Parts: sequence; C-alpha cells; structure tokens
Amino acid sequence: MLTKDVAICIRAADFSETSQIVTLFTRANGKIKAIAKGSKRQKSAFDGAIEVFSYGKIVFADSSKEKLATLTEFEQQPGLTHLSENLFAFNCCLLATELLSNLTNDYDPHPELFDSFLQFLQDTNEGRWTKDERRCILSFLILFQLSLLKEVGLQPILSYCVNCKTKLENRASSIEHQVYFSSSANGLVCRDCEGNFPDRIRLRTDGAGCLSNLKMLAESNEKTLNEVEKILIHHFTHTLGRPPKMAKYILENQNP
Repeated sequence: MLTKDVAICIRAADFSETSQIVTLFTRANGKIKAIAKGSKRQKSAFDGAIEVFSYGKIVFADSSKEKLATLTEFEQQPGLTHLSENLFAFNCCLLATELLSNLTNDYDPHPELFDSFLQFLQDTNEGRWTKDERRCILSFLILFQLSLLKEVGLQPILSYCVNCKTKLENRASSIEHQVYFSSSANGLVCRDCEGNFPDRIRLRTDGAGCLSNLKMLAESNEKTLNEVEKILIHHFTHTLGRPPKMAKYILENQNP
C-alpha cells in the first residue's frame, strides 16, 4: 500500500552507487527508515540525491514496519538551502536532529513536533542575522529542545520548585544562584531544597527566568542563553545516558 506524507530527512547514507538508505521524520507517520532506489541517478522520482534536511512531499510503500519501507517519490521543496552556509547554525540543526532521532520511536507520529522541527529549521535557515546571529540561533535551538521534551512526555517542571512546589517567581531576589536545575528531579529546585539533589546545577536569576518564562528568550543576552543551553545539554545527557555527539560542537563555540 502506498502512503503519502510530508517529511524531513534526518539521516541519509549511500546504499549503492545509485541508491540510498534514508531516515525520514514524517508528519503523519513519525520516523521511518526507507530505501530510495535510484535516488542518486540524474533522472529519478526524488529530485536528485536526498540530503539531510531535505524537505517535501513523499510517497512510500511499507509492507512491514520491521523492515525498510520503500520510498517511491520525494518532491523536494526549496527553502532550507542556507543551513550549511553558517557552521554554528548547521551544527545546532544537527544537534536538534540527533536529539529528535534518539527520543522518538519509529512509526510514532508527533505532528506538532514535526511542525516545531520544521519551524526551527526554517527560522535557522533565514540567515538574516548580524551581530546577534549566535544569540538568535541559540534561542531557536532552546525553544525546539523544550518543545521536543514536551512532545515526548519528558517536559521538565520549570515554573515551581519540584520538591516543595513553591512558585519560583515568589522567591525573586537579587541573590544569584538561588535557583538550581536537577535532572534527577526533572526540573527546577529552590535554594531551600537544593541540598536534596546532589546533581543540581546552579542557575543565575536570568537563566532561571528564561526557563520559567520562554518569552524572555528573545530578549536574553548570549551569556544567559549559553547557560540555559548548557543546562539542557546536561539534561539530555542524563536522559540519554550519554552526551549527545553534537553537543561538543555547540559548547566549544560558546563565548565566555
């Protein structure tokens, strides 16, 4: 049976001189692995070789979810062609793709997550930044990572202390590091409760504010966004049981 969907390629590998094995994140069918026979031929039903971040309408045949699907058509859409022109942006997109692949299951659809991922790629692809380009890219990445955690049922608690349930906004003061993040607790903990969580990481007030109020991300400086991203990478490392492979390329380029 042939199935139509819209998809983003999140992995592509050569299978032969003319064919590829691709992993696609689709809107209606979730993540699928498929063989694209003849995709590397000049004249094919795939508009050329399929690359990571290729996006468009697909048709695939799937006789068994335990085997590779067969991709029969891929009508690739223009619009994500600038991602490779900015190394930091490209690495952020690869990190997002790695996390998406590791935290979703085959044939488990998440249409809202698909929309969020596509929006992240489109925003990052814009390439209209000046001196704020890194800050903008980081804010896009953080928003997507939080959306990913929410959609796969791993959303951390960010509006109140996980332990005592006190709203963190009620503890506002000028003292830095009064709020902590704990992966084992899956959220923020206040200064009074931090002793219960050995894995806690201190957050400056601005960083904690960004996590509890996402509207602050757009106005936050790069230093604050760097801090938030380090917290999220630490959390994904705890969740996956290992550091994401692309994380080092994000962290090593962060300004102090």
